[in-house]
Amino acid sequence: MGGDHAPASVIEGAVQAALEFPDTRFILVGREEVILAELEKAQASRELFQIQPAAEVVGMGEEPAQALRFKKNSSMRIGVDLVKSGAADALVSAGNTGALMATSRFVLRMLPGIDRPAIATLVPSKTGKTMMLDLGANVECSARNLCQFAIMGQIYATQVLHLQQPKIGLLNVGEEDVKGTGVVKEAAELIRRALGDRFVGNVEGTDIYEGHIDVVVCDGFVGNISLKSSEGVVRMISHFLKESMNHSVWSRIGYLLVRPSLNRFKQRLDPRKYNGAMLLGLDGVVVKSHGSADGYAYGQAIRVARDLTINKVNQTIKTHIAIHNNGKGME
Repeated sequence: MGGDHAPASVIEGAVQAALEFPDTRFILVGREEVILAELEKAQASRELFQIQPAAEVVGMGEEPAQALRFKKNSSMRIGVDLVKSGAADALVSAGNTGALMATSRFVLRMLPGIDRPAIATLVPSKTGKTMMLDLGANVECSARNLCQFAIMGQIYATQVLHLQQPKIGLLNVGEEDVKGTGVVKEAAELIRRALGDRFVGNVEGTDIYEGHIDVVVCDGFVGNISLKSSEGVVRMISHFLKESMNHSVWSRIGYLLVRPSLNRFKQRLDPRKYNGAMLLGLDGVVVKSHGSADGYAYGQAIRVARDLTINKVNQTIKTHIAIHNNGKGME
């Protein structure tokens, strides 16, 4: 029931995912009569879905603490409860981010040895995709937090992206070891101790998109600003391109000639392909879809949740964190 186009886009994405992944069951949580109407409108087979009724909805502007305290019958809370009970392996929501994080953390708790959850997502790079975390869950982090993020990112790159030797970088104002805050310098030492040669050291903002780093680690304050700034640059470039193409008759003729190349460019940077932010560190799989996601984008978020579940990312994080803690590698 969450998001700008709910429940239509959610159900459209679920229908697409159900057809693509016939081995996966889907539970639609929300107002039953609305869900049934949308399923009928989408001409979807009722057999593909189970409906879990929920009387309340968390508003996009509600305070997380208020939603957690007073909306225990909301679709969001019931969805998280389904993961907690084991009735569902993962939850995907396009609803209120703060409320989803607060509810998930309260109900599911953290994985043993993880202090805080991190919002992680994939962004396009010259050679494929780069993972970034944290992107806003924690505006202030300790060196220990950043080290835990690095370990979780490395596990995702290994388990889901299937990279044998993923390269992990720590976002900083320069590559030199002497640069950065005291927390970042300390974090670099902890990560180097934990990950060895897989940690390449400090990286700069430009390295995120070059393709030679697989995981970029930062606190949520820096990560969120970096991501939103990048999105703003992409929108600005798109605006300038459209403006230039409409400048004159000759510009329009030129556009017709280069349109196939521009379409390929657009597809490569299509943000819908990268929808689905993982709330890593929780003792359960939760994925946040962008609130403005359409059906295709929501289907991608479902794919992310499925990948996390099938590749047993949380179980692997538990094992690795226990090994590092027992070895005092994160003290």
